[in-house]
Amino acid sequence: MSVTDRPLAATAAGTVRGLSEDGLAVFRGIPFAGPPVGPARFLAPRPVDRWDGVREATAFGPPPPQEAMTPGTPPAPGRAAGGGDDWLTVNVWTPAPDPAARRPVLVWIYGGAYKFGSSAEPGYDGGRLARDGGLVVVSFNYRVGMEGFARIQGAPANRGLLDQVAALRWVQENIAAFGGDPDEVTVFGESAGAGSIAALLAMPRAKGLFRRAIAQSVPGTYFSDALAADIATALAREAGVRPTAADLSRVDPYELPEAVAALDMGRHTGRWGTVAHTPTPYSPVVDGDVLPVAPWQALADGAARDVELIAGHTRNEYRLFIALDGDLGQIDDVRAATALRVFGPGPDPVRSYRAAFPGASAERLYELVHSDWLFRMPTLRLAEAHTAGGGRAHVYELTWPAPAFDGCLGACHALDLPLTFGTLDGNELLGPTPPAEAEKLSAHIRAAWTAFAATGDPGWPGYDTARRLTHVLDVEPVVAAYPEEASRRLWEGHVFGTLPLTAG
Repeated sequence: MSVTDRPLAATAAGTVRGLSEDGLAVFRGIPFAGPPVGPARFLAPRPVDRWDGVREATAFGPPPPQEAMTPGTPPAPGRAAGGGDDWLTVNVWTPAPDPAARRPVLVWIYGGAYKFGSSAEPGYDGGRLARDGGLVVVSFNYRVGMEGFARIQGAPANRGLLDQVAALRWVQENIAAFGGDPDEVTVFGESAGAGSIAALLAMPRAKGLFRRAIAQSVPGTYFSDALAADIATALAREAGVRPTAADLSRVDPYELPEAVAALDMGRHTGRWGTVAHTPTPYSPVVDGDVLPVAPWQALADGAARDVELIAGHTRNEYRLFIALDGDLGQIDDVRAATALRVFGPGPDPVRSYRAAFPGASAERLYELVHSDWLFRMPTLRLAEAHTAGGGRAHVYELTWPAPAFDGCLGACHALDLPLTFGTLDGNELLGPTPPAEAEKLSAHIRAAWTAFAATGDPGWPGYDTARRLTHVLDVEPVVAAYPEEASRRLWEGHVFGTLPLTAG
C-alpha cells in the first residue's frame, strides 16, 4: 500500500496518517498530551505541541513506566521499545475517518491494579468491536504506579485520572475527524479501569466528557488523603528519597517502579488496615479536589445522573488470584477465618458467612469474602447508588466458567476481557482452542456493549432495588433476580467509602 492510499485524519495538533486493516482505518500512538518527563514529571498532563506536515500513526506509543506484572518477569518495555517518552497516546479504530459519519464512540480504560497496563496489549485490540458494531473504538495510555497515583508532595493527586480526563478531552476535540460523534461517547473499562470510571463519574473535571459508562468489576479501594500520603512515604523510602516530586524526579522513571516494588505491605497492617493485605499500594485518592468524595456517595448525591451506566462483575472474581498465588487446594480453616475477619462486614463475619453459606469449604469462603469485598459488592453498590441518585443502571454477572485449567477457575476475574473484545485466540483462560460457546457469548456481549453505546439500551431492563433484575451471562444468557443474594444481604449495612489511615 502506498503512502497516498493510507487514511489521514486532521487533529487539533496536526494531521496523522494511519493504516488500513481489515476494512478499518487504524491510527496508533497519537499523542494527546506532552511527555510527562523532565520539568513536567509528576505534574498534571500538559497540552501536546503541534507538528507540521503529516505524523505517522502506525505504532502504539510506549507504555508508562511500571514494575513487572509478576516477580521474575521483565517489566513492560520502555525506552528500549522506541517511542521516547510519549507515554500519553491514543489509538483509534474506525470504519472510516469521515467527519460526516458521526458514529458512536467506545473509549477503553485498561486495568492493572493501578500499577500495570498498556493500551498496546493484544487483548485490547479494538478491531472486532469497531468492525462488527460499526462504531469508533479508542484506547489510550495513562500513568500508573508512582508516576500516576502516589500521593506525593509538590504534585497533584490522581495524575493517572487527570491523564484520563485529558484523553477524554482529546476525544471531544478530535474524534469527529475520525468519524466519531463526540456527543455519543461511552467509556468502558475493567478492574482498575472500572475503578477509574467510577472515579470519573464522581469528578467535576470529567463532567460532560462522556454520555455512558460500562464498569466491569469495580474494585472498592479508594484511599483517604492521609492513607495515600503515608503509603507514598513508605514507597519513597524504598527508593531512598523523600516523598516529594523534587526528590522522586531525580530517580529514573524506568528504575523507580522496581525500587518501590520491594515494599512489604504486610508490615504495615497496624497503619493501613485492609489495604496492607492487598497486592497494590495504589488506588484513586479522595483528595477533596480532583476526586472530591468517594464514588458511591457522589453517585447517590446525583453527581452523574445524566450518565447511563452498566455495572457488573464475574461470579468467581478472586479465584484467579488464589490460583496465581499457588493457593488452590491450600486454604485451610485458619486462613479462611483470618480473611473473613479482615475483609468481612459486621461484628462477626466468620459466623455470618458460615451461616449464609452452610457447607461451603474453607477455600470457597476465602474466595467469597475476597470477591465480595474487592469487586462484587462495590460494583453492585455503585449501580444502586447511581439509581438512588436519579440515574439509570443495568447490572450483569458473568457466570460462564473459563474452560482452561479443567475449569477450576470458574467465572474468574479478567475472563470478560477476551469476551468483550472478541480477542479469543491465545487467551490463557480460554485454552489453546477457544470453544464455540466462547465465540457465541463474546458475540452476545459485544452486541450488548455496542447497542448500549449507540442507544443506551443493552437489551435487558434497568436495575432497581425492588426487582434487582440482572443479566446473567452464560451459554444461554438470561435475566433474573440478582444471583448473589446471600452476599448482598451480608453487606447490606456496610458503607463503601474512603479507606482510612488506621493509626497516627
